[in-house]
Amino acid sequence: MEELLELRQLLEQGKIHEALLLVDELEEMSLGDKINKIDSYGVILLIHLIKQKAEKRSTRSWDVSIENTVREINKINKRRKSGSFYLNQAELMDILQQGYQVALKRAALEAFEGRYEAQELAAMVDEQEILTQALELIQK
Repeated sequence: MEELLELRQLLEQGKIHEALLLVDELEEMSLGDKINKIDSYGVILLIHLIKQKAEKRSTRSWDVSIENTVREINKINKRRKSGSFYLNQAELMDILQQGYQVALKRAALEAFEGRYEAQELAAMVDEQEILTQALELIQK
């Protein structure tokens, strides 16, 4: 909120260059927030996809969670006015890749009632297949 007040003051003072710099900073903050949210939802999506592949089954709860995370990622990523997206396919894949190890560790706590370590669970699934599936679900 302080930034908006500062922006108003800069504009009232005719300091257009400084105001534009502040707008750029606000845009970066907004995009950073969107990336963090997409990352969080991406990890949840990956956890359930890992569990599905490893256990070779699904539950209604996992299915609903997958649907919800995909919906939230798409809602956050979509630009309201233009209908385009903040992050492209490569950027989304990068975020999913970065979150994969976190998701794997968390999935290891849940899959098979926590009997396997993350490395053991990793050997049961194909990382690239899961990442590709996650991206395909997001882009439906």
